[in-house]
This record gives sequence, structure tokens and C-alpha cells, in this order.
Amino acid sequence: MSELSMFFAQNVACDTTEEFVVSQRFKDKEGQPVAWKLRSMTEDENQECRKAATRKVKGKSGVYTSEIDPNDYMAKLMTSSVVHPDLKNAELQRSYNVLGAEALLRKMLLPGEFAALGERVQALNGFATDMNELVEEVKN
Repeated sequence: MSELSMFFAQNVACDTTEEFVVSQRFKDKEGQPVAWKLRSMTEDENQECRKAATRKVKGKSGVYTSEIDPNDYMAKLMTSSVVHPDLKNAELQRSYNVLGAEALLRKMLLPGEFAALGERVQALNGFATDMNELVEEVKN
């Protein structure tokens, strides 16, 4: 394998998926907590989430600037990473009396569960990697 070939698309690990128990409140028939299926995303998908969470805000001199709503961005990042349950499912949304995946996620989860899912999604997408760990990894 040449030095460059390790970077070819076919040689790179793509989507990472994992199961994560977001809450002990969602149980299967045997009473066991149900794990949610999460996936990593591409930077293109991340940019879509960031763009969707960006608003134009009028400044003092009438000039508009772009501003990202961090809560909206995080909710979009989380809903894009959740594979199961299908947060876009209309029947599931109706059961919680909401419209939209982000609204559903906020309605389904307690604040601590929402935060735990957010941390897991960030780690899965590489946001939680410490810079010192990256430096050591590159050295080895």
C-alpha cells in the first residue's frame, strides 16, 4: 500500500455507528432499557446543520450579520446522528403532539438525558477528542 493510498476513500473507515442507552425510561417487552442507534456524519452534513441553525441578525447600524443559535445547532446535530428511533416518523411525532425531529427529541427526553445524548453525539463525531491526545496519536 503506497503512502497516499491509505487516504483513498475506499480505505477509510466511513460512518461509525454505535448503540447508546439514552434513558432507562424506554424499555422493551422484557423491561430492559432500549438502546438508541447513533451514527457519525460527514462534514458536509455538519455544515447543513450549522447552516440551518444560522440566522441573520440586524445590528445597531442596520447591518445584518450571521449568528448561529448553539441550542438549535446542537439539536440538529443530534437528530441527524440518531438512526433509531426514527425521529422523523410522523406517528412518533404525533404521539408526543409535536412537529419536527428537534421538537420531538426535546419532548421525549429529560434535560439530563438530552445533555447525555448531546455529549455522546459530539464524541461520536470527533468533537470530544482532546488536542493533546491527537498530538500523541500523530507522534505514534
